[in-house]
Amino acid sequence: MDLITVEIDGAAPTPAQLQTLALAPYGHFTAMQVRDGRVRGLELHLDRLTQANAEMFDAGLDGDHVRALIRHALGDLADASVRVLIFGEQPGDPVTTVVTVRPPFHSPATTSLLPVDYSRTVAHLKRTNDFGQAYWGRHAARAGFGDALLVTPGGAVAEAGIANVGFWDGARIVWPEAPMLRGITLQVVQPRLAPPQLHQVIRLTQCTDFTSAFVTNSRGISAVTRIGDHEYAVDAELMRELHRAYESAPADPI
Repeated sequence: MDLITVEIDGAAPTPAQLQTLALAPYGHFTAMQVRDGRVRGLELHLDRLTQANAEMFDAGLDGDHVRALIRHALGDLADASVRVLIFGEQPGDPVTTVVTVRPPFHSPATTSLLPVDYSRTVAHLKRTNDFGQAYWGRHAARAGFGDALLVTPGGAVAEAGIANVGFWDGARIVWPEAPMLRGITLQVVQPRLAPPQLHQVIRLTQCTDFTSAFVTNSRGISAVTRIGDHEYAVDAELMRELHRAYESAPADPI
């Protein structure tokens, strides 16, 4: 996607700032889709940034200030893909907030996942510069898959490379129990779903026990048609329910 705007602490970046950030390895971020100047789960995004700031930098976060930075970067744009990235260098130094704006992105209707043996470090944080995540995502793409499916050393399914994964057994939605990032779309959807839900350890060998699978991330919700060599049917009723649950959430103004 083409970059429209990048701002650092509310201003156009200088070459020196860009050079510094290009080499900055330590940071966290959140990614959101803005539609008509609004975001579903905006408070969840701000909570994510606040919690990561406290854990990584021992620092607070002014949510209203972050919203103002997003509004400034958006300008007159009503629809966009936005990332808020927060970097820090030495402990105790002020953090740097970067907002990037790109054209809006719509999730594909279907995708496929290639299982790989990889677990993200501190998986509960949405952090920058995860080489392994990027490496396996590219590996999956070269093999003709939409993304990687991350599997722990013990053989448990955790998450997709850039998404959460869920399964349908014909009566319940089953979520993996493993170290993972709890995505914002996942958090928006879960409390609004009508079918029963269950969290349990799902071994890679058990993926064939389910009739359908899907992924959720900041870009939307997609049906999974294949994990490795195993193919899944698209359950149209399940996908309608997932989209209904997401669209029933209020969209908060930036």
